[in-house]
Amino acid sequence: MDKQSGAAGSATFAGSDSRQYNYYTPKGRKATLYEDVTVDVQPDPERYLIQDWIISFANGDPAYNKALTALKSSNWHEYRAPDEEHERNHFARQSEIEETIKIITTSARAQDAAKQYDQGWVKILQDHVGALKHPEHGLGGILLVAQRDGLSQMINNSILTNSSYKLRFAQDILLYLAEVSLDLDGALDEDAGKDHWLNDPAWQGARKAIETIGGATDHLEQYFAVNVVYEALVMEPFRSGFVMQCGAMHGDYVTPSIIATGEGDYERNLANTIELFHILAHDPTHADHNKAVMQAWLAKYVPLCVEAIHQMQPIWSQPQVKRVQFSAAYTRAQQRLNATLAQIDVALPKEVQL
Repeated sequence: MDKQSGAAGSATFAGSDSRQYNYYTPKGRKATLYEDVTVDVQPDPERYLIQDWIISFANGDPAYNKALTALKSSNWHEYRAPDEEHERNHFARQSEIEETIKIITTSARAQDAAKQYDQGWVKILQDHVGALKHPEHGLGGILLVAQRDGLSQMINNSILTNSSYKLRFAQDILLYLAEVSLDLDGALDEDAGKDHWLNDPAWQGARKAIETIGGATDHLEQYFAVNVVYEALVMEPFRSGFVMQCGAMHGDYVTPSIIATGEGDYERNLANTIELFHILAHDPTHADHNKAVMQAWLAKYVPLCVEAIHQMQPIWSQPQVKRVQFSAAYTRAQQRLNATLAQIDVALPKEVQL
């Protein structure tokens, strides 16, 4: 180790004679603050850590291990998140979302908005929006663990902030329903959502799919399954294709506004996901291998998620006003998945039916 360290100390590093004052190649013409605080923050023996890993696990595995994902890359540091999220602006965005929710809920409580909700709609909030917080929290927990294995700080950041948004959104739903219950003098059962998540046949396919994703040991498989498949086929149809569409028809303008923050989170997280997997699908050395791996993941998760959303179909028939159709929400889900796969440039396996 001493000889390696000595060699590292006396080595001439690539770019050491550059007058650009950058140790990496920016994505654009100029380096951004996001790149300055993320690129090469995580060590990599293939770049600047000449003496190899300083710290390894007890069994000899390196601190970051390429074997932990089936995907391969010629340069794990090429990825840059479109949202350029790092610690400072992540906290700022989360704070802005929470402030927006506070304004909405404070205004709604001042107007006794919850007492104007259709009683049948209150039960849907209790049972099914209450259930929604559990998969949101579950996805956040999966991604929280997955981020540790990311092979660059940029990848870690995207998966970790994705987790943070999901956990915040689950908490937002929990706190919002608690406030509705207070406004309705306890008429909303705050424990009903958990019971439906655990026992209602409509939610068991969604549970099965999440548990399958959570059981995977490949962090990029989990990231792909969450954002490309599960969110598109299960979560988004329920959030935007049901709750946001039905709320106003039942005197509720508040819940759709809360749910909209989760939809905004997904748009940002999906853009990051597409960028990463598009790069891997076009890797100069490993593109064909990576596409085959992604197709195997699609074959594994798409059928589970198709089964899950069809099991949830009876929920669409529960509102008193039935102007929103499951078929319309599912068609949009199919379109979302197909558009995402087109942007990544990976085909849905022929044996997989939507």
